[in-house]
Amino acid sequence: MLKLSKKIDYGLIAMNYIASTDDHASVNTKRIADEYHIPVELLAKVLQRLAKRGLIVSHNGPKGGYVLARPATAITVSEIIEAIEGPVMLTSCSFGGNGESMCDQWGWCSVRSPLHKIQDGIRKLLQNMTLAEMSQLSRQEENLHGVEVSSLSR
Repeated sequence: MLKLSKKIDYGLIAMNYIASTDDHASVNTKRIADEYHIPVELLAKVLQRLAKRGLIVSHNGPKGGYVLARPATAITVSEIIEAIEGPVMLTSCSFGGNGESMCDQWGWCSVRSPLHKIQDGIRKLLQNMTLAEMSQLSRQEENLHGVEVSSLSR
């Protein structure tokens, strides 16, 4: 099954939450964790990775927390995923540093090219979707399903 890891899921949720705050104030880890029932320790590690990659900035102090390092229109979903877990890889059929294949099936694989095409399509989609677009789609879905969105405007 092809699916995003919990770390990526939590990172996307956190980035969406930070981007969606009306006042663009710092948002602390506990606030996000409480809002979405995410383990605080795991979320803290994910946010640290995002900060290390320059997608969010950490502010210390009583009103500290995280803010976006640049506009949501300038952050892609691909950047968020790669900051958390590295490049998006559908298959392991790529070359290692010494020029050898990392896949035991390399010599006789009959689906390598189609899988690379699928991987490229997924990668392009993720590179072309911004955090702002993801946030907008999220708000539209919440409104469509009548989900309470008042917490996002605190």
